[in-house]
Amino acid sequence: MTAQASSSGQPTPERIFEMLTAYQRTEVLRAAIELDLFTAIGEGANTVEPLAKRCQASQRGIRMLSDNLAAAGLLTKHKQQYSLTEESAKFLDRRSPHCVVAAAGFLTLPHLMEGYRNLSEVVRSGRNGLGGQGSIEPENPIWVDFARSMGPIQAPFAEAIAQILHADAGEKWKVLDIAAGHGRFGVALAQHNPNAEIFAVDWPAVLQVAEENARLAGVSARYHQIPGNAFDVDLGSGYDVILLTGFLHHFDPVPIEQLLRRINAALAPNGRVVTLEFVPNEDRVTPPATAAWAINMLVTTPAGDAYTFAEYDRMFRNAGFASNELVRVPGTEALILSRK
Repeated sequence: MTAQASSSGQPTPERIFEMLTAYQRTEVLRAAIELDLFTAIGEGANTVEPLAKRCQASQRGIRMLSDNLAAAGLLTKHKQQYSLTEESAKFLDRRSPHCVVAAAGFLTLPHLMEGYRNLSEVVRSGRNGLGGQGSIEPENPIWVDFARSMGPIQAPFAEAIAQILHADAGEKWKVLDIAAGHGRFGVALAQHNPNAEIFAVDWPAVLQVAEENARLAGVSARYHQIPGNAFDVDLGSGYDVILLTGFLHHFDPVPIEQLLRRINAALAPNGRVVTLEFVPNEDRVTPPATAAWAINMLVTTPAGDAYTFAEYDRMFRNAGFASNELVRVPGTEALILSRK
């Protein structure tokens, strides 16, 4: 990251100003989602008066909100008419099959945002900002919010996993989905492979959401629940594929290796483990959005982190795995493919 500079080549405080006011952009986007502004524009209400009527808001407020979004690049404005960009049409119009507005329900949870309000003290103490065990408290209700909100935004990763594993080949699979959450990863494999049986591990309330998604996808007959804590529940054995999606970063290496040993024991001889994680480069500052994940673990967990591939490779090998391959896919997360 380089310093921002004026046309004279001198550094300016613009980046500092943007960071100190970034909360405003969060609230602008959240307000637009709550008012259903993007869907309204997509449906043809593209000037202030019909937009205000459609969104049940003041004309002054809609004009200022829409102009702000246009300045941010999520809308375009020609004369007095607003239009969706390719990005907002795909991801923010509720009519789109790729719409991810549900993610706002989890990413802007007041409880999570509150954890950042005293970040200096969190940095001083090294203790998470949520209290207790933070997000890893047993049966923490935020994971129900996560399951209900984050499935659409993670759907591309689920599809990437299905493609990389050649799920469409239709091999007979027994699949274990650790910390299944919304269940989209296991569901995607079941949709691509009619011979896949999915066994999902998570807290009981979270698994209810995963079961709903499996039912909506038409694969509930092959979707099985294993309620409980992944660290001590009976996982079963003989799995051809084990999914570890967005889970390991919550813990320090000792419990991670303990879990990986259990997973190794549950894996069939030729089975594969697919891990989806934020994996920064060795410098820990690139790619920027991936590397930034570490501070979230400081705020929300007692000992979690964004681990490099070298660190994951060491943890997997300590747990008995013979090979680990890093696969970069579009987005902030990466895949690690592991074998015994």
